[in-house]
Amino acid sequence: MTRKEQKYQRLFNQIAKLLELPGTNLSRMATINAILYHKMEYFFWAGFYLLDGETLSAGPYQGPVACQILTPHQGVCWSAIDQKRTIVVPDVHKFPGHIACDSRSQSEIAVPVYKGDAIIGVFDADSKELNSFDETDAMWLEKIVGLLNR
Repeated sequence: MTRKEQKYQRLFNQIAKLLELPGTNLSRMATINAILYHKMEYFFWAGFYLLDGETLSAGPYQGPVACQILTPHQGVCWSAIDQKRTIVVPDVHKFPGHIACDSRSQSEIAVPVYKGDAIIGVFDADSKELNSFDETDAMWLEKIVGLLNR
């Protein structure tokens, strides 16, 4: 197991334990953001966008001010929702239709959030460095975000 995987395993265990405590879905999302933002040194922004019909709006997040509403079916977050899969973007400047909420973001990952079989939003993380996210991030973030659906 790599150092990154070991770190994610520790964070997963910590988050799972915290999410066993009473709380709302929003407070659980906020807990996930706080831990990941403060423990994963390359996370420049971490947060959830919540889906309401055709509107994807900012939910709990950590980092610089977020775009409040994302243009429907454009950018990384909407791609994750439309394709029903995690999207890893090594260089956001090469991603067609990228929505630049902060010009310092260089790479990004977006993970669909489910309630049952329905997508209710997306977890999004940005980095100031190119190529920050990989399949290890994708796998562990899917597991962590999946804790919301139990």
